[in-house]
Amino acid sequence: MGIRRLPCGTWPSPLSAERVASQTVDLDEVLLDGDDVYWLETRPGEGGRAVIVRRSPQGRVRDVTPPPYSARTTVHEYGGGSYVVGGGVVVFSNFADQRLYRHRPGEPPLPLVPPGPLRYADMVIDAARNRLLCVVEDHSRPGRDPDNFLAAVSLVRESSPYRLVGGRDFFASPRLSPDGARLAWLAWDHPNMPWDGTELWVGALAGDGQLAERVKVAGGPQESVVQPEWGPDGTLYFASDRTGWWNLFAWRGGAVEPVYEAEAECGVPQWRFRMSTFAVEPSGRYLIVAAREKGVWRLGRVDVARRTLCPLDVPFTGLSSVRCGRGGAVCIAASPREAPQVVRVDPETGRWETLGRAETPPVDPRYISVPEPVEFPTGGGEVAYGFFYAPVHPEAAPVPGERPPLLVRAHGGPTSAARAILDLEVLYWTTRGFAFLDVNYGGSTGYGRAYRERLNGSWGIVDVEDCIHGARFLCDRGLADPRRLAIRGGSAGGYTALCAVTFHQVFAAAASYYGVSDLERLRQETHKFESRYLDRLVGPYPERRDLYRARSPLYFAHQVSCPLLVLQGLEDPVVPPNQAELLVEALRARGTPVTYLAFPGERHGFRRSETIARALQAELSFYAGVFGFHRAEPRKEE
Repeated sequence: MGIRRLPCGTWPSPLSAERVASQTVDLDEVLLDGDDVYWLETRPGEGGRAVIVRRSPQGRVRDVTPPPYSARTTVHEYGGGSYVVGGGVVVFSNFADQRLYRHRPGEPPLPLVPPGPLRYADMVIDAARNRLLCVVEDHSRPGRDPDNFLAAVSLVRESSPYRLVGGRDFFASPRLSPDGARLAWLAWDHPNMPWDGTELWVGALAGDGQLAERVKVAGGPQESVVQPEWGPDGTLYFASDRTGWWNLFAWRGGAVEPVYEAEAECGVPQWRFRMSTFAVEPSGRYLIVAAREKGVWRLGRVDVARRTLCPLDVPFTGLSSVRCGRGGAVCIAASPREAPQVVRVDPETGRWETLGRAETPPVDPRYISVPEPVEFPTGGGEVAYGFFYAPVHPEAAPVPGERPPLLVRAHGGPTSAARAILDLEVLYWTTRGFAFLDVNYGGSTGYGRAYRERLNGSWGIVDVEDCIHGARFLCDRGLADPRRLAIRGGSAGGYTALCAVTFHQVFAAAASYYGVSDLERLRQETHKFESRYLDRLVGPYPERRDLYRARSPLYFAHQVSCPLLVLQGLEDPVVPPNQAELLVEALRARGTPVTYLAFPGERHGFRRSETIARALQAELSFYAGVFGFHRAEPRKEE
């Protein structure tokens, strides 16, 4: 079939919203147990159930946790570190009741803790003492912040946790030394987030399992330490941004020394527990490291003695959950043409193999838009970054003289980052004739601490400017239609989108997924983990209440310059539903075109396939109405 000239937005795409939703299975939390490989799959088709999966040395892949169990913790609300495995026995936090369960092969899961207001995460097995060490969050005090601490839980019988360390606002990453004699952990306090400043501690474990001597190894209010990992000889490795980048360091003999230093990020902001970008090889001779340079991940092998990096030639630009065992390095990997999959890499040769992936049909490569890294000038003489996706279709092209409409995506966090990997949600738009820009605005990670701190005191300003300058940059290059620009984002990205159309008149449409409209209300009502986040991003409260109101779209709803689509989960504890409801009410009172979709049962980040599909369909219909084109029905791939 020849190329047809069709208006952008109406191209017949092979990707329906239902298909995109069915393929948004999230892979996470790789763990190794001998020669067995485990990982977590969050499945929209099962209502967002998080399933632990095991791959045997013979290549057999099976679900571990039976329905209706879902291995998902809500500590810090974002969770992570929801399970641990040792000797074939799995312990996990169950989403429905937040209790810990022990699951042996061939047996039903058995609870290890009584029902109640406690939540558990980031577990490690202390086999010598038949117990589990973990982070606990106590929600027994209504109206007050939960109490966070490190605790021990018996692996033998159902019992309440025993407190080991407390007295700090937050704890993470309890890690037991190979001989079981020492425990490392991270701690930090308000107003810091873990990417602002944390402390790495080590304590000696006495014969009765109590923590005795304690020493602070690294960190402080202006140094972010992440991911402590023990080597087989008792060396403690970690990533620290004391150089301005998350680089690798080692603590041995009471002294800290560098292991690998470069203008690259060997760590990530710890939004969730057990995020891992490096692992210690079993002999201790080297580390397997995922390092990010200008938003793109690369895998390498760091020689511990020589402090040198040997790149591994693998075709992946997105890497996470890095582990290393006697069978090689295992991680979750993706590229612009390959969806996330669990892979094993030979640390010596770089040869790799796929161990598991979400069971979804592949995308015809003719429809794949490969992201182009872009750098563009922005406010204050700075440079910002992003990934540009051109519209791609083997059988369609714009009508003569037409430039495509552009969707600008502001990622969440805002301390997060866009990734250069295959993303079916992006292809949903590019196969229909949209151009797409994923912006790594000031405040994003992957570009060093100074770039991350560009957003301090300037949230709602720097991020918005960068999105606007990115859109104009593409328009100036003739890659997008300046009259058909839209901005979309979720959570913090939703706030950026709302600010863009409230305080500027550049975009013709905006879609906010569970976005923030009232900074003051968010400061007062959000959960403990983020309750002081805005102190850095905006200013101290209530001293700078003026800034909170001045940057809140809710109070300037009369300035909104274009139609809005607002989507919200009604069980969201991070950005409560009133953030959407009050804004929608204000817009409707002024006659501003606004479409509001609320989803019962959804929390922060949509997980159910029917929700994801409905949201995409609604967004496409919304843009069709704003830009004046007729929706095209999806076509079958040939």
